[in-house]
Amino acid sequence: MKYEIKNIQLADKGNKRILWAQKEMPVLGKIMERFIKEKPLKGKKIAICLHVTTETANLVITIKAAGADVYLCASNPLSTQDDVAASLVKNYKIPVFAIRGENNKTYDKHMNIILDINPEILMDDGADLANMVLLKKKDLLKGIIGGTEETTTGVVRLRAMVKNKVLAYPVISVNDALTKHFFDNRYGTGQSTIDGIIRATNILLAGKVIVTAGYGWCGRGFAMRAKGMGARVIVTEINHLKAIEAIMDGFEVMPMKDAVKLGDIFVMLTGNLNVIDGKHFPSIKNGAIVCNAGHFNLEINLNALTKVSKSVKNVRDFVDEYTLKNNKTIYVLSQGRLVNLTAAEGNPASVMDMSFANQALSVEYLIKNYKNLKNDVYAVPEKLDNEIAQLKLNSMGIEIDTLTKEQKKYLSSWSSGTQK
Repeated sequence: MKYEIKNIQLADKGNKRILWAQKEMPVLGKIMERFIKEKPLKGKKIAICLHVTTETANLVITIKAAGADVYLCASNPLSTQDDVAASLVKNYKIPVFAIRGENNKTYDKHMNIILDINPEILMDDGADLANMVLLKKKDLLKGIIGGTEETTTGVVRLRAMVKNKVLAYPVISVNDALTKHFFDNRYGTGQSTIDGIIRATNILLAGKVIVTAGYGWCGRGFAMRAKGMGARVIVTEINHLKAIEAIMDGFEVMPMKDAVKLGDIFVMLTGNLNVIDGKHFPSIKNGAIVCNAGHFNLEINLNALTKVSKSVKNVRDFVDEYTLKNNKTIYVLSQGRLVNLTAAEGNPASVMDMSFANQALSVEYLIKNYKNLKNDVYAVPEKLDNEIAQLKLNSMGIEIDTLTKEQKKYLSSWSSGTQK
């Protein structure tokens, strides 16, 4: 079996962590029990490009248990947990091509390797596999029956492909499942981003002014957690409705050009590029910390920052100090990459349980229904979303009410109302 990882000797440590995460992923566990019996993915070749973490490991193990032939690479050069990669290879016989800190050349090489298996399904986090196939490996399209996408940035790219009429297979947007973005984005990213900042800097958040760029599900989750830690939170937005929502949730809202003069910590959560840009850096507060929790390392314009700096040096794990030509200092965390997955361990297993349950069931759905789907981006079917929510509640020991026949009739009738 071919693989490229850092050190196979890390496998035992990785397996302990995989099993620890498994305890917090009961929904995926229930799905795996069924997959082992039914083998719904038997013989299917699946290329998986996700963050190589303990939670992802449990998803990949589940997909393999369903009978699939799986190959895994990283969706971010700095998010790989090397011990987890080693355990997947040694303990679960899964080919992994991921090394924490790999350069862009190796990152592309690893994606190429897992595409060389001629996959039938692509499981993406950021649409890098989809992008590589469309730009460089179009010959593979004849064998691809569908794909899944985990994150907002990838969905944006895929919908752009649909608009330009180049997407050549159906994709399930796992990111748009209610059981994904309600919990993973809001609660998971909110907590893990705080965790990454604290691990990287060991600073006290209480009393700090934190600027949250973007008030989507991830942004509002982070802002909520930062407020809970005692920080004063400012939100920057380009969407009028989200800006109003942030105000009504008790946060200040202003343009980035004004926020840079006030913020102690800046967190990018937009999925766009150059959110904090060259025009902002000279005005930024001295000693400000800047980091990113959006998918790609483009939200902070590091090229522009380098141009206005006279020196750059690493001062702590995950912390680079930029000294500007005006003698101000800016501290960039994790080289502008995902701070929650580089400086910390990513989202908690209990929220990824629902996200990856969506992934597993979406792959099964694609195999059963791809012949009836167009080359488009689809939401996770509502039935699957509800099934996952029910499984999650069951795992928590929580019961809810059900409608009576009388109530169902009332809700389906147009003639019922105040008249007797």
